Formats: sequence, C-alpha cells, structure tokens
Amino acid sequence: MLTQAEIQARITAMQTQLQGKGIDGALFIFPIDVYYFSGTRQNSTLWLPASGEPVLLVRKSLARAKSESPLSDIRPFPSSKELASHFPVEAQKIGFTFDVAPVQQLNFYTKVLGGREFVDISALNREVRSVKSTFEQQLMKASGDALSSVFAMVPSFLKEGMRELDLAAEFEYRLRKAGNEGFVRMRAFNQELFGGLTVSAGAASYGFFDGAVTGRGLSNASPQGASRDTIARNTPVLIDFTGVFDGYITDMTRMFVIGTLDPELQRAFDLSVEIQNYIQRELKPGAVCEELFLKSVEMAQQGGFGANFMGMPGEQAKFVGHGVGLELDEFPVLAQGFKVPLKAGQTIAIEPKFVFPGRGVIGIENTFAVSDNGGVKLTNFDDSIRFL
Repeated sequence: MLTQAEIQARITAMQTQLQGKGIDGALFIFPIDVYYFSGTRQNSTLWLPASGEPVLLVRKSLARAKSESPLSDIRPFPSSKELASHFPVEAQKIGFTFDVAPVQQLNFYTKVLGGREFVDISALNREVRSVKSTFEQQLMKASGDALSSVFAMVPSFLKEGMRELDLAAEFEYRLRKAGNEGFVRMRAFNQELFGGLTVSAGAASYGFFDGAVTGRGLSNASPQGASRDTIARNTPVLIDFTGVFDGYITDMTRMFVIGTLDPELQRAFDLSVEIQNYIQRELKPGAVCEELFLKSVEMAQQGGFGANFMGMPGEQAKFVGHGVGLELDEFPVLAQGFKVPLKAGQTIAIEPKFVFPGRGVIGIENTFAVSDNGGVKLTNFDDSIRFL
C-alpha cells in the first residue's frame, strides 16, 4: 500500500508543474493515472487542483477505495447534474490527458463542467511519472528479482522438439506462481501486448507491434508471441518477458541454445551486449536520449549488422530503449527524434537486438535506473547465452 508521504510527493510534483503552466488543476480519468496519484485502482475520477487537497470521485468500489487510498477526500461519484458542484468555480483551466481519454469522455466533461477550458497535459503527466522515487525503484527491483528467478529455471524445462507455445506455457506457469499480476499496461493507442515472447526461428517475422521482435503468434488475430513451431537444435531461442509485481513492470530478454550457435550469430550477440553496456555506462542525468540511440545504430553498423538491428530489414524499430514503470511504454524513449535529457530516477529497458530472416533473432534486454554513476541494473541475472 502506498504511504501518505509517497502519494503527497507525487501530488506536489504535479502541482508544481500545473502552477508553472498556469493550469488550475488536472482531471484524471485514466485508471493507471488515478492509481499513481491516489493509491487505488478502483473505478474513479481524480480532481487534482494546482494547490490544495485532491478529490477522488469513486464509482466502484467506494469502500475499497477508502481502505486503499491515503487521500483524505474520497466521495461517491455524483450525478451529472451535481458533478460541477464538486469543482471550485475559480478552476477555469483544466488539464486533461488527451493521449488516452476518448473524445466521448472529453465531450462529457466539457458539457457538465460548462465554460471551462480543457488543455492537454499528456506530456507533462508522463514526465512527472517518468522519475521513480526510491520506493518505486525498490518495487521494480523486487519485480526484476522475481522475473530473474523464473529465467533461472528455463534450463530445467526447455527441450528439443517442444513447441514455442509449450515453452511459453512453462514459463508463464512459473511466472504466475511467483506472483506475476499479468497486466502489461500500455499507453500507446492501438498497441496490444501479451506477457512476453518465447520464440525461436519464428522470431524472425513481421508484425504490427512496435518493437524489434514480434514472433509469429497463433493466428492473424493474434500475430505476436509464441507459435506452434517446434524448437530445433543449434537454433537461438529468445525469451523476452515482462514481470508485473505490485503494478510495476520490469522487462528482460535472455538467449538459450540447445547445442551450438552459428559463429556469426554469436558475434551479433556479443555486439548486443557491447551496445547495452555502453548505454548502461551513459545512463546518467543529462545524457540525451536520441544521441544514445544514434550511437547504438553506429555501433551496429560498425559491427557489420546494421541491416539486422532492431527488426526485420525494412521494418526496423527506431528505438533501443523505452521507459518502464506502471506502463511498458513510459518516458523516456531512447529513440530518433527524442532529444530529451535523462533525469535521475528514470527507469528504462535497454534492448539491442538483431533479426536474421530464416535464422532467428539475437539480443539482450535489461531494465535499468538512471543514476549519477550510470544505469543501475534492476534485472540482475547473468546476460550470457545458456547452452543446453
């Protein structure tokens, strides 16, 4: 359960930003935003004024919201006619998260709170949430430890001839037993993600998901992740899974091979680790996200694998790292065009990967926290390929 001090620090950070932008308050309706500032994921709307106490309006469950949230002002969600009375008259400029709020919801609040101006605070909200407190980093470290413990079990159940799907099921079973919550939340419109990827040669396939590796999946309606293809000897097996514990996501990838690995693919793996380690050293406040991405592309090209870096040829992802936390696609992003300096406390999954059509995929991924001394590894499990 979140403490009063933790919630207040988050509220204060947002209120400081609202005041600096001349915004009278923020109205949060997206569940994970409400949770972040209130400590409960119950069906609620949060009014966070630029100064003063926030108000949580709960549809269901009011009793559970009161038992979970440290906020002092928690009320039942009123009727549409009464809603405006819960907002101060002087609050005329209201922040709203346009990135995730349906137009229908914006129209509803515009109507019932007539005469108010609604402005987009999507980027501001994501920037505030990107910096993780010590408490959050501790939760993410625990998440990384639990996820790592399942990766350590893989040699006991990965067998030649089993389907990618069977390998995924074995991994998911153990991860769930470890307490994995399973909700891999994403903010981006039109993106879906299962809990992870367990793929061999089928990893080298096209897909809609905005990432380096998608997997073949089980149907055209679900074109990502494990397939029914069988795992062969001397073929790289990539396992890329998220762990979700206490709401917080960590993301990691490890490689496994039954038998031996083509020397060229081994060189690609060594380069992926080299790129990761370079970025880890540079994960310090002030480092520019785009520059880290461009350097990773340069290293891939100099290593002879530029055409294979971060996806199938012609459909390569334009990032090498993404923020993680309560959502998988948080700020910051180590990507082309993201010319933003890093801040201490931001948490980022670094995932340099190389895709070889017809041969599989090679790479590494770990979750790190930005610090003055470089990236602090939160998924503390050996990076090496496991040969079985």
